[in-house]
Amino acid sequence: MIVRQIEFVDTDMAGIMHFSNYYRMMEAAETSLFRSLGLPLFEECEGRLVGWPRVRSRCDYHAPVRFNDVVEVHLFVKEIRTHALNFFFRFRKRRPDGTREAVARGELTTVCATLDPTTQAIVTVPLPAVVRAQLEVAPKIAYRA
Repeated sequence: MIVRQIEFVDTDMAGIMHFSNYYRMMEAAETSLFRSLGLPLFEECEGRLVGWPRVRSRCDYHAPVRFNDVVEVHLFVKEIRTHALNFFFRFRKRRPDGTREAVARGELTTVCATLDPTTQAIVTVPLPAVVRAQLEVAPKIAYRA
């Protein structure tokens, strides 16, 4: 989980957080997860340079988030495939009384990829064993709540 306080720069003319910032927070949560596990996001892993390009993303918005609101972003591993990871994100706004309000849900599918040395094309590769060994799929109840 990461926590972010919404800055003025994150908002639109109505004072509501711009939708694109949800995607930035999803990436920040993903980076935080990889860092917490000591895993590379874009570096040499098992003898090859790998990265994690996105192949699918979505975000559904349920309530507005405004300047100075504090938002929790919870990341869940929804699926681990041979070449891809599917993450689920739950966004909750902290209220002054200590309760939390669900404000959005997102998903991100990313593939493990490298550059073909001959063609320089981006090609998918199996998830490195070090990544697969440290991740586990969250129970469905965790990301449906």
